[in-house]
Amino acid sequence: MSEETPENPAVTSGADVPPDHLSVNPRSPHFDAEKLQRGIGIRFKDRVRTDVEEYSISEGWVRVQAGKTMDRKGQPLTIKLTGPVEAWYEDLGDNPPVAKKG
Repeated sequence: MSEETPENPAVTSGADVPPDHLSVNPRSPHFDAEKLQRGIGIRFKDRVRTDVEEYSISEGWVRVQAGKTMDRKGQPLTIKLTGPVEAWYEDLGDNPPVAKKG
């Protein structure tokens, strides 16, 4: 697990941390284009992931696409993976404040 250091503090709220729950699907109530445009980095189970469709830090899960499979409405089929989730804005440089459960 990553440790809390002065360079990488554990932050749960504030102006420069991503929201607790966010989705890239415009149909979702958790979609926020303005926040997504800033670029959000996600670390799930101590591994940086770039394929996350939706996440929830407080509930401890991410939703990722299940291959190239589509549902009957043409939306990608996703699976929910549980574990520790951390999120940060990528436009803040090398040591941004990280939002994580804690």
